[in-house]
Amino acid sequence: MSSHFGHLFRIASWGESHGAGMGVVIDGCPPLLPLEAADIQEALDRRRPGQSALTTPRKEGDTVQILSGVFEGRTTGTPISLMVPNADQRSSDYREMRETYRPSHADYTYQEKYGIRDYAGGGRSSARETTARVAAGAVADKVLRLAHGVEIRAFISAIHGVETPPDLPFPSREEVEATPVRCPHPETAARMEQEIVAARDKGDSVGGIVECRARGLPVGWGDPVFDRLEADLARAMLSIPATKGFEVGSGFAGTLLRGSEHNDPFEMREGRVRTTSNRAGGVLGGITNGEELVFRVAFKPTATVRKKQQTVSRGGENTELAAKGRHDPCVVPRAVPIVEAMTALVLIDHAMRQFAQNRAFAFPEVE
Repeated sequence: MSSHFGHLFRIASWGESHGAGMGVVIDGCPPLLPLEAADIQEALDRRRPGQSALTTPRKEGDTVQILSGVFEGRTTGTPISLMVPNADQRSSDYREMRETYRPSHADYTYQEKYGIRDYAGGGRSSARETTARVAAGAVADKVLRLAHGVEIRAFISAIHGVETPPDLPFPSREEVEATPVRCPHPETAARMEQEIVAARDKGDSVGGIVECRARGLPVGWGDPVFDRLEADLARAMLSIPATKGFEVGSGFAGTLLRGSEHNDPFEMREGRVRTTSNRAGGVLGGITNGEELVFRVAFKPTATVRKKQQTVSRGGENTELAAKGRHDPCVVPRAVPIVEAMTALVLIDHAMRQFAQNRAFAFPEVE
């Protein structure tokens, strides 16, 4: 089972949903980065459960502990080990799932692949694993901000058919966090909240879309073939639990345009080559073009619902299951910091790879 991500800035996550805790080891973080627990805690507080009536009531403080890699407030260049203890496990809520497969969960496939599974909360297949990613992403985000001036912002652009107006300006963190649904457009946010509450009250769930943008990217991050920036972003985003789709720039809507309508014309502006539109989403040929990075991630409705559903037991018998436990009626609001974290992990890795390939060595200029 692979629990590693990245090449030069590399992470390894560990832990189970109802185990002692979740954690991550970061290898490759540059030395001398100012880092303290508060830098990481801010991101974890945005991901943790129990934030509002729209999320699971599970109460986890998600208090991070820095176990290694930091001395006197700065990184040392050695592996950084972070741990977040689990404090509010209720494994008894999952006893029924020991012998019964939850529809649209990984219970069946996990059991068939490994011959054993942690039925309490799904173990490693639980979305609680993303705690480790958010912690690591907070470190990557700080490197990007301080060293490159990169700013990453994700927000909800759709919930169950309720969509934000097109072409919203780059939102502030305060605008995103102003509502429980993390949508920077107040009128749309109110309608999204109504959709989630209606589904919750019926014992059901809804899905939605997270849009993510990054600005301040230089030209040149990414590769033109297998390690295209958007390909690595797609891999990162689709590794997040409950994701079902990824698109960059114009995405699937771009298929409805002709080439002359879809192309982004070039012009000289502010002393460099710019585009007059951004249907490419900030990436050309797998390489950043200096424009704003724009992509979207689709999240399915939460699989665990209180309504009875048809399923099968481990013994092969048809049965029904009405899930117990504490679950989000919509996972999308809490996915926002996870999308930001995975974006930071992809971007910092490409930034370091770009430096290693193009700037780490100096050769005589070709005449």
